[in-house]
Amino acid sequence: MTAQKQPAGRFAASILGVGLSAALALAACGDSADTRHAPTSDHLGDGSLGIVEVEPGDAVQIRSLNTITGDVAYLGIPNQRGVELAVADFGPVHGFDVELGTRYDDLCSSDGAQAAAQTIVADEDVVGVIGPSCSAAAVAASPLITAAQMVLIAPSNTSPTLTSDLAGNPGLNYSVGYYRTSNNGLLIGEAMARFALEGLGLSTAAVIHDGDPYSRSIAQAFADSLERLGGTVTGFAAINKEDTDMVPVLTEVAAGNPEALFFPIFQPAGDFLTDQAPGVPGLSETVMLTDASLLNDGFMSLSQSAGVYFSGPDLRFGATSNQSTGKTPESLLDDYRQTYGEAPSAPYWAHSYDATTLLLEAVTAASSVVDGTLIIDRAGLREHLNSVSGYRGVIGTITCDRFGDCGSQKTTVIHHLDPDDIEASLANVVFEFAPES
Repeated sequence: MTAQKQPAGRFAASILGVGLSAALALAACGDSADTRHAPTSDHLGDGSLGIVEVEPGDAVQIRSLNTITGDVAYLGIPNQRGVELAVADFGPVHGFDVELGTRYDDLCSSDGAQAAAQTIVADEDVVGVIGPSCSAAAVAASPLITAAQMVLIAPSNTSPTLTSDLAGNPGLNYSVGYYRTSNNGLLIGEAMARFALEGLGLSTAAVIHDGDPYSRSIAQAFADSLERLGGTVTGFAAINKEDTDMVPVLTEVAAGNPEALFFPIFQPAGDFLTDQAPGVPGLSETVMLTDASLLNDGFMSLSQSAGVYFSGPDLRFGATSNQSTGKTPESLLDDYRQTYGEAPSAPYWAHSYDATTLLLEAVTAASSVVDGTLIIDRAGLREHLNSVSGYRGVIGTITCDRFGDCGSQKTTVIHHLDPDDIEASLANVVFEFAPES
């Protein structure tokens, strides 16, 4: 293979109300397995970003970059597994196998992502990457990977700085060639603000974040939305990710007598905060609000998680199927359980699956076989992804805007009542929000 440069466990329990036969009927409307990856005489792309040649007997090279060790591995491991399942289900591209190679770890950190990205881009045969898991990691990895003319498709980044402000302006950390199947954090923050005001009838809230691009941007989106909609932010404070004593910051925000506390932070900081908040004067009756950062089995099994409201992606996939593979939510979940011996521990496994099939469809559209060699046009990958509209994924209909936001932007809020029955909580949707089209 040669690269040539030109000058220039539980989370599927929220799948509701659809039988396998109905979902497979939808899938039957798609391409047949015999023709969906048939070679074409030409391909997308003008060669301006270089080409990759895959010799006979070699494989198309893609990579994954997820948080697979450390405190946030509960998020990245299901993402990684979604990639693996998608590669297996999609099959060869124009008769050439697809190879994942090393499963890279972003450590949910800037340093970890930067180190991994540097290793990935050193291999000029790689055409695209699925990941990273965390927004802070994406801020570091995206410029490196996209500057190497590869594409990056993230399944669980939500910081608006990575795409846009949803008003036509690029985010501070936007890179051409970055895409995601997760929703934009501006809508996550707005959904929870609307729920606090409209769903719970509250008018005041305090906010705590941990300072990284994800946490800070979601916290700010909530605060801005709450005030724009007529509420009052009584405090806006930050912790360090390594903090274990939350009493000082909790005491600070309690001084404003907030009716609710919104804290989009990861474990283990979220564990300590929810454990200590009820003992701080002024917070014993405060409603606790968070987002998908804590929407996982590890946190939801803790006693202090009872009563917390979570905002996150709509996991009620319904009668969907991935148009590239025919997999429905039910059949994909069955495969996941059979392959890994457990259910997904966090919500973005299906987003990862769809991100991978999007990448492989882009490779298919941007390549053709010439004298037995597969020619992949890097510019064609971006051309295809930029034009994605109405693609049927497990997560629903996928359409990419010009800043790389591709996933469904519908956000739901669930109320977690019983740490011993996480599946019931995942199905306990108490509010939903989607932007006007």
